[in-house]
Amino acid sequence: ELINKAECVVVLPSVKKFALGFGGSYGRGALVCRTGKNFTGPWGAPAMYRLEGGSIGLQLGGNATDFLLLVMNPGGVESLLRSKVKLGADAVVAAGPKGRAAMAATDAYMRAEILTYSRSRGLFAGVSLEGSTLRQDSKSNETLYGHKITAQEIVRGGKGGGVCCRTHLPGMNRTPFR
Repeated sequence: ELINKAECVVVLPSVKKFALGFGGSYGRGALVCRTGKNFTGPWGAPAMYRLEGGSIGLQLGGNATDFLLLVMNPGGVESLLRSKVKLGADAVVAAGPKGRAAMAATDAYMRAEILTYSRSRGLFAGVSLEGSTLRQDSKSNETLYGHKITAQEIVRGGKGGGVCCRTHLPGMNRTPFR
């Protein structure tokens, strides 16, 4: 039900996290927003993004984590459309509710600009995106669309909408998500 209320969705499959004293994480994915001035229309074209993070401390291990981020309000969308956003600092992030808790509109969920869900495989537990940087992947967007284009232009319906979008968006918009 929360996905029906989301203005945008970010999918980051297989984000790699590693550590041997110093740690880091890296992954790539896509941002897809609803069209229209208030993000209430059908799903739009994808903008490619990358996630990067680092940490210091006593740590050892590695894993791969799939992330789904639900962007719940215009503030979250605007944060993501800037050149880069530090999650937890530039945008309010909270772990998304699960099961029956998803129905309860708690204060933390109501204030969060971005709700996160994850599925991990590996030695790390309790994976968080707090402190990681999410930025548009300009090179991947150029490869996908065949010319230089920003995430803002893609989301706001500018010069985007290449072959990939004509093929995949009709099916995505037939899903039960709004």
